[in-house]
Amino acid sequence: MREYYSITELTREFDVSTRTLRFYEDEGLIHPVRRGRTRLFRPSDRHLIRQILRGKRLGFSINEIREIIQIYREPPGEVGQLGLLIKRIAEKKDELRQKRRDLEDTLAELEQAEDSCVERLAELGVKT
Repeated sequence: MREYYSITELTREFDVSTRTLRFYEDEGLIHPVRRGRTRLFRPSDRHLIRQILRGKRLGFSINEIREIIQIYREPPGEVGQLGLLIKRIAEKKDELRQKRRDLEDTLAELEQAEDSCVERLAELGVKT
C-alpha cells in the first residue's frame, strides 16, 4: 500500500474534479496532508473518497455522509456506524418507494390526459 496519493491520481481514479476533492476537504470529510500548496492524500482519505462517492450514488446528502463518517470516528464506532447506515438506507428506500408511487400516479394521469385528447380529436374528425 502506498503512503500518499496525489490529487491528480485520485481525480483520475474516481473520475471527479479537483474542485470536488477540495469541497470534501472544506466540508471536513477528508484531511489530506499539506506540503506547501500540495495536497497529499493518505490511503484512509482514498477510502473515504470511495465511501463518499458511494453515499452520493445512493442519494445521501453531504450532511448524512458526514454523520455516518463521524459516528465511525467516535464511540460506538463501527457498530454505531453500521446501525446508523441501516437506518439511513431504510429511510432512502422508503423515499424511493414513495417517489416510484408518485411517478406511477403521474404517468397514469398523463395517459388519461392523452387518451382524452385523442378521443376529443376523434370527435372533431381529426385522425391521429
